[in-house]
Amino acid sequence: MREPTVVAAEATGAADYFQTYSVVGLLAVVGVLFVAVAFGAGRLLRPVVPTPEKLLTYECGVDPVGEGWAHTQVRYYVYAFLYVVFAVDSIFLFPWATVFAAPGYGATTLVEMFVFLGFLAVGLLYAYRKGVLAWT
Repeated sequence: MREPTVVAAEATGAADYFQTYSVVGLLAVVGVLFVAVAFGAGRLLRPVVPTPEKLLTYECGVDPVGEGWAHTQVRYYVYAFLYVVFAVDSIFLFPWATVFAAPGYGATTLVEMFVFLGFLAVGLLYAYRKGVLAWT
């Protein structure tokens, strides 16, 4: 049979354990109630005056005129793609610099970086030859 002090200590430990979760649960309930009260108060206090202007489709401050379809120029996507390519390049350069400084990795990482930069240079040359980089 177990001693009463051990059983009491285990019960106290379990009670403390669940008490910490009750504090977390209470805070979650208070947070949900706070959001619900805020939304309810906003719904009760706001003025509701629908007008035809308020019911129009609105996007980016431009009134809708004409059809919903619009032509977009592909060159803007190409600029975004080139930005992503060179952002990834810069992200790759920082870890490479730390590995390059480590003993025993210098020559190998230097060759790998020149191969990587060569691929980027070929891509940039291709974009330049296609006229993508000319802003008109």
